[in-house]
Amino acid sequence: MLIKTYCASVMGLETMTITIELNMTRGVQFHLTGLPDTSVKESMNRIRSALSNNGYRMPVADLSINMSPSDVKKEGCGYDLPLAIGILAVNGSIESDVLEDYMMVGELGLDGKLKPVRGSLPIAILARKQRFKGLIVPKQNVREAAVVNQLDVYGMESLEDVILFLVGKQHFEPTIVDTRKEFYEHQCHFDMDYSDVRGQENVKRALEVAAAGGHNLIMVGPPGSGKSMMAKRLPTILPPLSLHESLETTQIYSVAGKLGSNTSLISQRPFRSPHHTISQVALVGGGSTPQPGEISLAHNGVLFADELTEFNKQTLEVMRQPLEDRKISINRAKYSVDLPCNFMLVASCNPCPCGYYGDKTHHCCCTPGQIQRYMNKISGPLLDRIDIHCEIQAVPFAELSTMQPGEPSSVIRERVIAARKIQEERFKSHKGIYCNAQMTERMLHQYAEPDAASMEMLRMAMERLKLSARAYSRILKVARTIADLAGSEKVESMHIAEAIGYRNLDRGDWAERGM
Repeated sequence: MLIKTYCASVMGLETMTITIELNMTRGVQFHLTGLPDTSVKESMNRIRSALSNNGYRMPVADLSINMSPSDVKKEGCGYDLPLAIGILAVNGSIESDVLEDYMMVGELGLDGKLKPVRGSLPIAILARKQRFKGLIVPKQNVREAAVVNQLDVYGMESLEDVILFLVGKQHFEPTIVDTRKEFYEHQCHFDMDYSDVRGQENVKRALEVAAAGGHNLIMVGPPGSGKSMMAKRLPTILPPLSLHESLETTQIYSVAGKLGSNTSLISQRPFRSPHHTISQVALVGGGSTPQPGEISLAHNGVLFADELTEFNKQTLEVMRQPLEDRKISINRAKYSVDLPCNFMLVASCNPCPCGYYGDKTHHCCCTPGQIQRYMNKISGPLLDRIDIHCEIQAVPFAELSTMQPGEPSSVIRERVIAARKIQEERFKSHKGIYCNAQMTERMLHQYAEPDAASMEMLRMAMERLKLSARAYSRILKVARTIADLAGSEKVESMHIAEAIGYRNLDRGDWAERGM
């Protein structure tokens, strides 16, 4: 007797239908084929216990199970449920003619309870694409899977519930999620706001420019100057996620197993802040079972690298290619996975080892050589990919206590959205280009070419301030964004002047002057 059940394999964000074929003949042997890993092989022990605790028995026969396609490695515990249902069906313990209509995924506890698995959302997308009638998942995964329309998604608590549903003895209603309603309801609810930040108007202006053009940014200043406070509020001024971006980001979190049981769609831009001791694999992704790293979890959002100079230099260098390509390719002997990582890099660091270089209220005991060596922990190629360099001074308490609350995030966000709409219209004929930070060199000459007076100002600034040649295109990109915020069609001298002010770390005499 031959029985088939259906599941899915998730590798990165790519999914593949797995057909589980079960055949039983006379005998006493058991065969499991199709490149199962250890966790899949161990599933038979979990299934045996789950069946026993729910009044069923493992068949005493020659049982052959093949997981097709056989040349794809099967990993994880999500195959427990379809394997268990297949064994019951091939043994005649249950009779159902709807097995081919449903894809199933779920880990079994020894008592038969279903436990959550990773990747329910991309599996649901695959199930709809393959025209399955429905998808059966653990109760904890049902909301993320139910985001997919035109597919009946059933959240089950136990193996017994699945059996009763498949044999038609109990009716279960599919879970329905009003995707658009839930998505738009939570887009503008933030716990933090820029009105909490008093003073630091120049830094908030730099963050506004960065948000408007999608530029990477680094803040350099003494401890307690508000670098982390302002960085954490950056998502409150970024444009809202589109439904497509939200679905893309939610898939990454689903595969990583970082979605809560009550979460359907991620409605706000991610903000990831990894510790400086993070490893290369944790940052960019990978592992024996490929998982998204922090740069992919920050997709369509912000990656905040606090204390950038304390990160391992080799770990930082692996971000260079993803920052340019906005995707990470993880190639290993047994697999190759592409993961999206279109994020804004926001970094912060102290200006010197003691932290008080240029601070007006503390004495710095570092020599220019020590300061230069400290800042050289950030390599030139990585610094080249950071468009805006912003220096910060701590606000004295006497001034802080008398200042009025700052401009609210909602007002800043409106200006950012208006600038992004200008860029969206500008780049509508350029595939894959959505903001000024993504412009190519050819596009710079087309959209950000300054007039003669502005070009002369730029030439003088590069000579007098000893700016490197790599700063040229970055200045033009930032100037184009400043012009968009001002509603100007052309890049003018005032826009170039402000953009030049955001390249402080490129100055040859940076370690020899006061901030």
